[in-house]
Amino acid sequence: MMSNLQTLMLENLGSDTNQKTWTEDGLFNHCYNVVFRAGYLALYGNTTSKTEGDEEKAKAKDRAESEKLFNEFRKYDQLFPNLVYGVLPPSGRREALRLMRFFWDFLSMKNTEIKDNISGWIWDMQNMRKEEGMSDSMIDRYMFVLLWAAQGNTGPSSFWLLLYLMKHPDAMEALRKEVDTVLKESGQEVRPNGPPVNLTHEMLMKTPVFDSAVEEVLRLVAAPMLTRSVVQEMTLKMADRREFLLRQGDRLAVFPYIAVHIDPEIHPDPLTFKYDRFLTPEGTRKTDFYKGGKRVKYYSMPWGSGVSMCPGRFFAINELKQFVFLMLVYFDFELINPEEETPQIDRRRWGFGTMQPDREVKFRYRLRY
Repeated sequence: MMSNLQTLMLENLGSDTNQKTWTEDGLFNHCYNVVFRAGYLALYGNTTSKTEGDEEKAKAKDRAESEKLFNEFRKYDQLFPNLVYGVLPPSGRREALRLMRFFWDFLSMKNTEIKDNISGWIWDMQNMRKEEGMSDSMIDRYMFVLLWAAQGNTGPSSFWLLLYLMKHPDAMEALRKEVDTVLKESGQEVRPNGPPVNLTHEMLMKTPVFDSAVEEVLRLVAAPMLTRSVVQEMTLKMADRREFLLRQGDRLAVFPYIAVHIDPEIHPDPLTFKYDRFLTPEGTRKTDFYKGGKRVKYYSMPWGSGVSMCPGRFFAINELKQFVFLMLVYFDFELINPEEETPQIDRRRWGFGTMQPDREVKFRYRLRY
């Protein structure tokens, strides 16, 4: 993941590593593009130099193919809410089917198995389904499900975090100070023509300020819908003392964004980004939140809860932190318009994980060193 991220983040800056010119881009497109492509390559493998002749040609093919995959994925991503709701017009259904067939072929076992550096998780999922007797064509479809589950939310989450950092200079300063310190303590530094950063899991475990900012941005923009089936009759008691009788066989939907994430009693001033909301005065992770004088067990649920909690949450968090960590140590970045208003949420996507903005935000970036 780390090498793929750095390759993609630095690929458009040219061979002159001393350049200090600004590069302009759309922030959402930039974050989603880089994180999606790096995540895809980390999971589904890299083109081998044996088939392309040399390593540079193999890397060039990876860049071109991952770009094509991202562009097609964004088309599908735009159709996805209406596809789920069952309200796509005939032309939209035809396009969705075309895109799904493209992904089934692109991510098929025959195309994946010839790659290098395929993740153990992908191998395990393929082998598990084979052992269960699943057909090859159905496994190809399953590979697309895994891609969507792994990469559909991290890029948008990265967008929101970088946007809030640019709009809150105190947060930017605090996070940049922390990551620079962690990098220095590891014996590394970013310098022209220097080696790439070797960002380890141990380094990512030493960032309580960063972790708090990540939790805060997920509180603000992650809005999954949690569904449950009632397996036996029960009485559901609410915090306001109301009670509801739930019958066996009923289906229940919980929307923690409203019920928890923006509850002003649990999170004062809930619509404001506070990078240190999840930090104690001692600088450790804060887990004590209260409602009605009682400690709340589930004070943030961006990944769901219980047995159905997102199994890929640790990969997603590490992916998000790696990208933002590298942005902070490699680049200066700022909004083109310092007075840019925070975009509204695209409300079509309520219930599908991390929300996406209703418009693009322009920013610029350049190498720090």
